[in-house]
Amino acid sequence: MPAAGADPSAAPLLRLAIRRKTYRGRTSRAREEAVEAVRDLAFAIAPGETVCLIGPSGAGKTTTLRILLGLDREFDGEVVPDPGSLRIGMVFQEPRLLPWRSVEDNVRLSLPRPERGQPLDGLFEELGLTPWRPRYPGELSLGMARRVALARALALAPGLLVLDEPFVSLDDAAAASLRGAVFGAAARRGAAVLMVTHNVPEALAVADRLLLLSGRPASLVGDVPLPTPRAARDRTWGEAVRRDLAGRFPATVAE
Repeated sequence: MPAAGADPSAAPLLRLAIRRKTYRGRTSRAREEAVEAVRDLAFAIAPGETVCLIGPSGAGKTTTLRILLGLDREFDGEVVPDPGSLRIGMVFQEPRLLPWRSVEDNVRLSLPRPERGQPLDGLFEELGLTPWRPRYPGELSLGMARRVALARALALAPGLLVLDEPFVSLDDAAAASLRGAVFGAAARRGAAVLMVTHNVPEALAVADRLLLLSGRPASLVGDVPLPTPRAARDRTWGEAVRRDLAGRFPATVAE
């Protein structure tokens, strides 16, 4: 069954297949051994689709993101097309802003040099950042700093927006406000979204599809479409789906 936000006739925006990814881990001062992080993990993302990646802590989610982004090329498998050929915007859990640069400079410096002078008034207005353009990161709350990180990613006009637990450590109101900004901005641009999260109710609220991972070595144990329209997803629906997932995938989704 196709995901609710995807065009079933469209070619995938990106396909990832990791047959095996290992690290060299030191077990003592004199000995190293291979640590297998990911095994037989494969999925595709359709244009405009929102996918949430859920798995236990330490399962290999960050390793998977690094491979998908082209930051780690030492693995057995493939990413098609090459990540370097795609416009991918990345929002990390930590905003990673340059403290000596203004908000506006932090956003513009993420762009290729020939594009840094483009007008960004609409983007700053859309994200509620217009009054903050001349300010510095030290003057921002965590929620506002994450909005700047989102603006930096969206300025690239990405086909794929990758989010690594972007709402963690925020209070409910700040998380809801930022979540609305993130997914509203992505939808208006037709961007696909891949989000890593531990928050199952959050994933059920925003995703077209869930990718459920096992513990290390990470492998795909569930690919779950959510065809129910988002507008019809209330708390009762979410609780019923979460309980069903916990029964089917107890090592990944808590009861």
